Amino acid sequence: MVLEYASKDLAKVGLNAIGRHLLVEMKGCSNLNDKETIREMLKNAVNACNATLIDVEVHEFNPYGVSGIAIIGESHLSIHTWPEFGYAAIDIFTCGSRVNPYDALPVFKETLKPKEVSVVEIKRGLLSDIG
Repeated sequence: MVLEYASKDLAKVGLNAIGRHLLVEMKGCSNLNDKETIREMLKNAVNACNATLIDVEVHEFNPYGVSGIAIIGESHLSIHTWPEFGYAAIDIFTCGSRVNPYDALPVFKETLKPKEVSVVEIKRGLLSDIG
């Protein structure tokens, strides 16, 4: 069983979960309404956390707002923006031990220049609940 194999591998490296999911809130941001800026930021964030980029898709809403997702071999990074409120909601979900989701945060901060940032980490697929 694939899940059993992954669980054993993670346990060997001292992880107690299959994935780490960061829920990031950024307030007082700029650069929230440009599709290409968001696309480049997602690519740079993927590189910064040493993830494997599969694809990036970004959609620009009318009159404003952008949603984007970077699909990575280890899960995904996504963003939804509300320029009218200076707010961005970001998810960084990575699996395995090779990728550190926190390494993507400086890229988001550098591009969006938030005045306030909050991060909540959720462990996904807790091994004690699986096996």
